[in-house]
Amino acid sequence: MWSETPMVSSMTIAGETCDSSGFCLRSNRIRQLSHSFKMIKPSILGALALLSCALPSNATQIFRNTGTLAGWDSVNHEHSGTVQQVSNVVYEGSTALKMTQVYDASYTGRYHSEVVKNNVYKRGDTGFYGFAFRLQEDWQFSPAQSYNIAQFIADFSNTGCDDYMPSSMVWLVGNQLYSRVKQGSVCAQKTKTFSNLATVTAGVWHKVIIQASWKSDGTGFYKMWFDGVKVLDQHDIATTVDDNRPFQFRVGLYANGWHDDKGMKGTQGTRQIWYDEIAAGTTFADADPAQW
Repeated sequence: MWSETPMVSSMTIAGETCDSSGFCLRSNRIRQLSHSFKMIKPSILGALALLSCALPSNATQIFRNTGTLAGWDSVNHEHSGTVQQVSNVVYEGSTALKMTQVYDASYTGRYHSEVVKNNVYKRGDTGFYGFAFRLQEDWQFSPAQSYNIAQFIADFSNTGCDDYMPSSMVWLVGNQLYSRVKQGSVCAQKTKTFSNLATVTAGVWHKVIIQASWKSDGTGFYKMWFDGVKVLDQHDIATTVDDNRPFQFRVGLYANGWHDDKGMKGTQGTRQIWYDEIAAGTTFADADPAQW
């Protein structure tokens, strides 16, 4: 289970790590230390030994990508879309991923240009997920249309109710950032949308970090930070559907408005977004593009 539980402050005693009360993590060290604390009852020492198993573990970065094509489970680019590794526009380091989609009035399919990481969450997990993104400098915000920039998705083809179904998504409508969670069951889906979370500027790098407790019973939470500022904090809600299959994490340009609206709004038929420093983990720092 991934959580944001604060770490216990610690010190080192004879090569062993102990918390701020002087209690060592390993029960055999408790037996050694009991020599020095003869006034402590054996029953208390036994209780402390049991508590040692419950101390929080170290932060774990589940995966990380520095804007490269390597390390992904798959790359999804449909119709005339492309996914490229580039070096001329980066958030940091030497590489970034450039996602492009091109509108075609004669095409009726979808417009994905994404990289895919499998098995990033399942119901019951808690984690942090982050990435940096940059819109092309002349990105046309008006007239407003939906462009998805990240999503969690799983294959439900065996249910007979849906195929690939996203739970949480992050997208733009005009220059506004949106997100959502999916509730209920795959055969009776309910969508909870969070609108106008932040204003996105073209031609500059932005950071998005999500923390989610993936629950279907109304006990979950869903939080988001945009450029270091918390813009969403929802508690005691269902954040995923009542199914235990694992979800993928996809980042990239999905011009879903072109498909869903059955046409392109405006005059900008080629759209480009750059991505860098994509990660997931058990702490905020694991997912924050500025901290790794």
